[in-house]
Amino acid sequence: MADDTKPATPGAPATGANPAATPHATTTPAARPAPVKPPAGPIPDIAGKTTTAASAGGAAAAKAPAPKPATAAAAGRDPDDTSPLLTRRAWIGLSWGVFSAASAAALAATGRFMFPNVLNEPPQQFKAGFPNEYGMGVDERWKEKFGIWLVRTPEDYAQHAPGFYAIISVCTHLGCTPNFLSAENKFKCPCHGSGFRTTGINFEGPAPRPLERARVVLADDGQILVDKSRHFQYELGQWADPESFLKA
Repeated sequence: MADDTKPATPGAPATGANPAATPHATTTPAARPAPVKPPAGPIPDIAGKTTTAASAGGAAAAKAPAPKPATAAAAGRDPDDTSPLLTRRAWIGLSWGVFSAASAAALAATGRFMFPNVLNEPPQQFKAGFPNEYGMGVDERWKEKFGIWLVRTPEDYAQHAPGFYAIISVCTHLGCTPNFLSAENKFKCPCHGSGFRTTGINFEGPAPRPLERARVVLADDGQILVDKSRHFQYELGQWADPESFLKA
């Protein structure tokens, strides 16, 4: 006898089977792969060292903006400023600084002009010691400090008496300082060769007149007092003045 029962399909319940008698089938889901955890440390930036943009460094390098070239405005320059050393603003500041320094110097010079110079000159009067401290002839001890030769003579050229006169050591040609030449017993100017005798009378060179004398008197304490504030000129007849010669 033929079996009309169809063969059972695998996985399907048998024909004619009682569903209630079949235990409840539980469907188990398929197992999923575990997620890949990123590394604990930071991903090193190897931008520029990879050949593809798939790597972490390549992706970061692709997303990073390209550096912009420096422009004149970003550097604080004017667009048309092409100076290789300083910007135009720096040049203007330097110019103003130089101008201010020059103006301050000019103001300082103007202010200095308003105040006269103070010269520490030697006093015009000084005591030259007692008459008995001098011998006959020219004494040069006061030339360097006071510009005076003190001369003791047995007979004065103008007053015809023994005593002292003070000669101012300034040449009457151009104001140089003559030297006393004891071997020749004369005053000689080193500038232009003017020569003067011990009396002060000129006799050679371009000097137009004799040397001038200073006031010489006897002080209250008996010392010789020389006063350069008063000059006596021979050509004006002033050597005859009693204060141009100290009789002793």
